[in-house]
Amino acid sequence: MKLILERAGLLKSLAHVQGVVERRNAIAILSNVLLDAGDGSLSLTTTDMDLAMVETVAADISQPGAVTVPALTLYEIVRKLPEGAQMEFDADGAEQLLLRSGRSQFKLATLPVEDFPVMTEGDLPVRFALDVDVLRKLIDRTRFAMSTEETRYYLNGIYLHAVEAPGGAVLRAVATDGHRLARIEIPLPEGAADMPGIILPRKAVGELRKLIDETTGEVDVALSETKVRFTFDGGVLTSKLIDGTFPNYDRVIPEGNDKLLEVDRVQFAAAVDRVSTISVGKSRTVKLALDTGTLVLSATSPESGSASEELEVNYGSDALEIGFNSRYLLDITQQIEGEWARFALADASSPTVVRDTGDDSALYVLMPMRV
Repeated sequence: MKLILERAGLLKSLAHVQGVVERRNAIAILSNVLLDAGDGSLSLTTTDMDLAMVETVAADISQPGAVTVPALTLYEIVRKLPEGAQMEFDADGAEQLLLRSGRSQFKLATLPVEDFPVMTEGDLPVRFALDVDVLRKLIDRTRFAMSTEETRYYLNGIYLHAVEAPGGAVLRAVATDGHRLARIEIPLPEGAADMPGIILPRKAVGELRKLIDETTGEVDVALSETKVRFTFDGGVLTSKLIDGTFPNYDRVIPEGNDKLLEVDRVQFAAAVDRVSTISVGKSRTVKLALDTGTLVLSATSPESGSASEELEVNYGSDALEIGFNSRYLLDITQQIEGEWARFALADASSPTVVRDTGDDSALYVLMPMRV
């Protein structure tokens, strides 16, 4: 394999594919990137056996071929080369890849191409397209609620499924960790009507989110009950799906909450952030004391003291005191784009529903805490 290419294009692609590589691998070949040169381009592939990413970059190829080299090492080398650098790759079948750029020269150890695992996709019968902004919205409005508990592995991702809603068929994304739930829906894309419910793993969600920041237009989605593939400009991300059953989340969404609070989102988030400074522990609990037209946020700590802040709000129901994890409150308010956040409450021990007054497509449920 012999080729010449520019640093900028290779660096961008390496930045994407190296995210798949685990920092500690028991299987050496999984630390490598497969470089496959041919037809005027260099394709880069990485995999951890559950997730695979392929990107293609233009190159001047004088001799086609393939080689595998340590992905993170190659990325660091390319990152540290000067901007605008030209790079020459030369692998003659020996156990190393020679990389030259200006007066710099590197020799990288290789592993056999035939040992590199190929993640076969199989038949992916369901196919549809999503606008990149819509896909970004589905991810951003839900991923903060994904669980990180490995024992409840079926919650370690985003649940995507087709649903018949009152206004028509929708594609719904849901995530929950048992303490909070995030749900958002969009009109069902053409071709998605027969899709099975799938759970996209947390790592795939993270890599997908990084990719769409540098993508415009549409993302092609193809999936089966076990795998999903996202195709971008010059890149393909394929992931196995979580083999588990997502719980019936509708059961935890209360419908009879009749105490309605509307609060300025920006003012509320800032006040929660200030008051929670006093709180200690992971939860940083904040108490909300509601009365007609007013909300008092407060927190106390034996070590630090106490804090409180009063806000003018739209609230006309009975007085109520309820506590929440301040981090969870802030996570939810960060997803609300409208001016006002609407809380539907029942009592101090029941789940609360939070909505964006300017966007009915998203819904959040938050479990209270003792205060």
